[in-house]
Amino acid sequence: MTKENFIAAQQGQKLTLEFLLRWLVRDDMLPAPEADKLLKRYRGEHVHPLVVIGEQKWRSTLPPNKLLTVEFLTEWLAVHVGMTYFHIDPLQLNFGGIGNLVSKSYADRLKIMPVRVAEREVTIATAEPFVTEWVPELERALNMKIKLVLASPLDINHYLPEIYNLAQSVQLANKAKAGQPVGVQNFEQLVELGKNKNLDANEQHVVTLVDWLFKYAFEQRASDIHLEPRRDIGIVRFRIDGVLHQVYQLPATVTSAITNRIKLLGRMDMVEKRRPQDGRIKTVSTEGDEIELRLSTMPTAFGEKLVMRIFDPEILVKNFADLGFSREQTTQWNDWTRQPNGIILVTGPTGSGKTTTLYSTLKQLATPEVNVCTVEDPIEMIEPAFNQMQVQHNIGLNFADGIRTLLRQDPDIIMVGEIRDAETAEMAIQAALTGHLVLSSLHTNDAPSAISRLLELGVPPYLLNATLLGVMAQRLARTLCPHCKTKSDLADDIWQELVSPWKAAKPAQAYVATGCLECRMTGYRGRTGIYEMLPLSAEMKKLVVRDAELDKIKALARKEGMRPLRLSGAEKVATGLTTAEEIIKIAPPLE
Repeated sequence: MTKENFIAAQQGQKLTLEFLLRWLVRDDMLPAPEADKLLKRYRGEHVHPLVVIGEQKWRSTLPPNKLLTVEFLTEWLAVHVGMTYFHIDPLQLNFGGIGNLVSKSYADRLKIMPVRVAEREVTIATAEPFVTEWVPELERALNMKIKLVLASPLDINHYLPEIYNLAQSVQLANKAKAGQPVGVQNFEQLVELGKNKNLDANEQHVVTLVDWLFKYAFEQRASDIHLEPRRDIGIVRFRIDGVLHQVYQLPATVTSAITNRIKLLGRMDMVEKRRPQDGRIKTVSTEGDEIELRLSTMPTAFGEKLVMRIFDPEILVKNFADLGFSREQTTQWNDWTRQPNGIILVTGPTGSGKTTTLYSTLKQLATPEVNVCTVEDPIEMIEPAFNQMQVQHNIGLNFADGIRTLLRQDPDIIMVGEIRDAETAEMAIQAALTGHLVLSSLHTNDAPSAISRLLELGVPPYLLNATLLGVMAQRLARTLCPHCKTKSDLADDIWQELVSPWKAAKPAQAYVATGCLECRMTGYRGRTGIYEMLPLSAEMKKLVVRDAELDKIKALARKEGMRPLRLSGAEKVATGLTTAEEIIKIAPPLE
């Protein structure tokens, strides 16, 4: 039977297990005996046949012997029946528009799901490519053209009820009014002041939307959630692996209600919308893991902007190899942190992983025999093994005052969130001089610059030489997605741009970012650290003088074996962990 006859015989019918198995055998993807065995076992089961075959965990007999998952089988079927395959991504669905097209009961009965709405066309996903008698009827009712796409039955079953529930929540939240005027926080819409209404932050549909927002942020491995008001709408963006992705647009009133609900959860002042506020929430993911969110609001021209930083407690139990340290770097770091006193600095821009490094280190050092105290602004994650104090500028409690207090608390190890001024630097140095191990962070581009930065703040060179154990600079590089990375020759000019003017042998093989569903078509999944470690040798201390020359410090550091950030990144490129382009983007050039 030809392929065309094969398809024609099925028109108007639901997919059957026998039909799919016969086709897989015909395509030499499955041995006939295996197909026969499955037919005898599963005849009459009320489960979609694609799911039944996917549950067998079979591998295709054709090279490269891919696993016959439901996703793979759906793609394979789409090609054969001449339909477009559609992967349902909940973060790309306009559920407000989708929910208004067809009723939930109608969509549920036919197992169809609207996934995209254009001006004159609606895209509808189905898992039954031959059941199409409903299409003309719906086209007439909607007065729109219908484009059918094939999607995984598992995705349709999972997202269909969820999308309709969310669409209903948005509609209800948009209609609901609490009858109170919004404050003068939207500077572009003062003339419409009487029209704007606040929504009740505790209304159930708003609660549903907030729960859904957290759920998907956790599932997508987001590190930050941005809720940004615009003139007429609100934008929701997730930062995933260091890159911001716009995921939703919501009505302005719904965005405001969600912001109010989150402020309520974070014990922030809901009425105050004119000044920035900070808060925190501790919640639980669907897998049962505790997750902390740090909240920050900011008044903007269109209303209150809310950013939530997501902290995964798993980072506290990661070892240094998981963070990206090489064996030599781990040894060096352990040598520094095992000293009874002195100061260790971690440097890098915002979002370079300094907090993760410091917390992971403190977690390993915080044994019952030692007293670990921190002073932070704000406390990033609450950890019972530490004694944590938060800077509070409104009552005059700054970093320097915090360190003074900690010194009277019999500490062994002190972590200072950040050295920002001369007073904090002086107190941190004093703490190190008086027999404490001090860890802190600085905002500098590389490790040698931290020395000149402290000298600029007024720290006397002799005190720096007496207390500074070492400086580590770091960055976070996106790692290649293990599911789709492909081997490729590394271009000579790219390699030279990465390591020049240093001489480093180009790796024989490298990998490039390709993009797949697992990594949201970016080619990258997860991040790893690259590090630059500067110990203070006897020779280096001779250069730490009041008018220290940074170039001489850098030259000596490299002469003594300090591997700059780019070379540390080049090692990750050589092992196939990331790409040269990624390291060039995040690490400062070599000198």
